Amino acid sequence: MRMATTLSVVVLGAGGIGHAVLTGVESGIERVDPFRDMKNRPEGSHGTNILLVGTDGRDRITKAEKKKYRLGGAPCHCTDTIMIVHLSEDNGRASIVSLPRDSYAEAPEHKDESSGEHHRMHPVKINAAYAEGGPQLTVRTVEHMTKVKIDHYLEVDFTTFMKTVDVVGGVEICTVRPLKDSYTGLDLPIGTHRLNGGAALQYVRSRHIDGAADLGRMQRQQRFLAAFIAKASSSGILLNPVKFQQVTGTLLGSVRADKGFGSQEMLALGRAMKGFSPASSEFTSVPIGKMGYSVEGIGSTIKWDPVKSEKLFRALREDKPLAPRRAKKPKATIVDVAPQQIRVQVYNGTPTVGVGKSLDKALRGTGFRTTGMPAVAPRRNLARTLVTYDPRWDRSAKSLRTALPGCEMRAVRGQGGLLKVSAGADFKANPQLVKKVMAEDPYQGGFGAVTGDQVVCP
Repeated sequence: MRMATTLSVVVLGAGGIGHAVLTGVESGIERVDPFRDMKNRPEGSHGTNILLVGTDGRDRITKAEKKKYRLGGAPCHCTDTIMIVHLSEDNGRASIVSLPRDSYAEAPEHKDESSGEHHRMHPVKINAAYAEGGPQLTVRTVEHMTKVKIDHYLEVDFTTFMKTVDVVGGVEICTVRPLKDSYTGLDLPIGTHRLNGGAALQYVRSRHIDGAADLGRMQRQQRFLAAFIAKASSSGILLNPVKFQQVTGTLLGSVRADKGFGSQEMLALGRAMKGFSPASSEFTSVPIGKMGYSVEGIGSTIKWDPVKSEKLFRALREDKPLAPRRAKKPKATIVDVAPQQIRVQVYNGTPTVGVGKSLDKALRGTGFRTTGMPAVAPRRNLARTLVTYDPRWDRSAKSLRTALPGCEMRAVRGQGGLLKVSAGADFKANPQLVKKVMAEDPYQGGFGAVTGDQVVCP
């Protein structure tokens, strides 16, 4: 979500804006030195790594806005959002990795900025490193946990985010289910919505919508960022010098950045990435090994999966894509439950041999966890494909129904989590009956990435 700042790096120079404009924008950036006296750092990698953090600062927000968008609480002076943004060496790809704010981390030896007290290495929630040691300890902690060398640091607060969304004219978000959070005031029905700065902040801050908590919030932040990139790259902002200067001035006018991130670096990156689009971006989160990992004195944390997270960060260090290359395919319909999380047993409900096998293959092709061993249905003369499901798994059944438009749905109490599909004459006559579906986060904590064009509104 705070990647809106990095978007300025992507577009700077792409609209023919010269060095003089960039220099003017740069003069408004507050500078920090997060790399001061740092030793024993990871080796540099190909490409550029930017640590992008969003703080919960709200000092410049009006009283009316605080009341309307539920921003009246006291800030924790910690990082509300943490992302590593990797720009590939050929400047053709941006890989964005979200680090859960409650991640278990080890803060390196340091001096507390507030008290001056000296601390040895100790466990913390990763977002608390900022409160203890500011940008420098945040960078050191991230490098220690990921072994990825950070080249630049960017920091954005609530105010900058809201202003940036407003200056581009709002951002379009699609929802496949109602989103309601009494803590932030978010209340979006199913459908497409154009969010202004305040509503967008509610959307990316909400973490009490469902049981996914902070993981669900990271997914929404990534979807919002993809939508923001789509808006900026398709609305003529890059080609309108006046609008372009307004956007970049808003983006960079109230951020904090390291001293080495100047106009020359911005201009070089902007020129190189002139053709950037949502398809050039890819999004993922650190794979989770254990939720609710309890640490004395800290509380419940999120423990990363050691094997999968190392694979992810190694890909960043080696400048490799995170999302698999895909051939151009029809856009999938977004569903609530990922097909990768739904178990399906296929049956052949027709007298023709091989129909069940074809349906099993088609469902597996769109992500459903079929058994791979279709059986013969008790009835062999079904006109319509039949889905039976336990009412307790009705959300999974809805995802399957979306993939099989026109099928008959039948609730069977006590059937359990395995959904059963019997192929009918309709599938036999039209093997293309199965439609592509996907969820906002198909992997739900595993190492899997999606590109920006896969998650924006169709």
